[in-house]
Amino acid sequence: MSRSLSLDSALVASQTAPPNSELKSSNDTVTAAVADGSEASAVEPVACEDAVVVTDGSESDALVRVTGSIDGVELLTMTGELFDTDADVSSALVQQQPTDLTDADADEYDPWESFNEKMFTLNRNLDRYFLKPIAFVYNHIMPEPWQVMIANGFDNIKFVPRVINNLLQAKWGGAGRELGRFLINSTFGIGGLFDPAKDYWGIQKSSEDFGQTLGVWGSGPGPYLVLPFMEPLTVRDGVGKLVDSFLDPLSYFIPFIWDRLGMKAGDIVNDRALNYDLFQGFEESVIDMYSAVRHGYLQRRERLIRE
Repeated sequence: MSRSLSLDSALVASQTAPPNSELKSSNDTVTAAVADGSEASAVEPVACEDAVVVTDGSESDALVRVTGSIDGVELLTMTGELFDTDADVSSALVQQQPTDLTDADADEYDPWESFNEKMFTLNRNLDRYFLKPIAFVYNHIMPEPWQVMIANGFDNIKFVPRVINNLLQAKWGGAGRELGRFLINSTFGIGGLFDPAKDYWGIQKSSEDFGQTLGVWGSGPGPYLVLPFMEPLTVRDGVGKLVDSFLDPLSYFIPFIWDRLGMKAGDIVNDRALNYDLFQGFEESVIDMYSAVRHGYLQRRERLIRE
């Protein structure tokens, strides 16, 4: 390995084959010369997919380049000592070429990681020692069917931002589904407490928000951000939430801030009770929970924008 690494000049020389170069397939045997000029015995090159051996035809040249891939790993070797097919591949000089990052990986821009990790820990402790115990008591007071009805009612009221954002993204079918769901659930569903649009008509909710709209319009996500008492965000999604708050009809029918905060708190507690076991076993299954949540959130947002 160390002798192969010392041949830095071969990296440049092997990029272009000389005019009298000879190309041989990986099934051919190759005769190479060792450093002292003596002819080495013919051996088979490493069995790899689409391998190509490039030599300049001179027995005095001990540099042989073998390129190919084994299980998706790109191989690049420059040495005068060809290795046998039975040898361990790890003994060769293996250079894995970098692969292109996915959009979600490329967008994991987290310049405020130190601050975000502190806020993430704060939110975890608030959930563990405050919100989850309240949800535990709430589960014993409020039967689950009633919790589902309350969640349906809140969801039905919030149809306005979903309709508008579907229209802004030119998703006419999604806007039509949201309008149909609202009309059906507000009448047959007794003000949205039930969801007959999904249960009987099979009309699924089309969840769109202004953060997704900005993404569809070409806006980048910006830095990842974690704020107290809030779910993970990006700067783009934070702006989207602010815009959606102005589209929420509750802000007009219930203009008093304390009333809205009370309803928001009730919605949060009810939702946490419905998802009481949401993080059960999750902390034990991951090494870095902060990175796992960040990656999962950004992947999900990227998928929603592409849909």
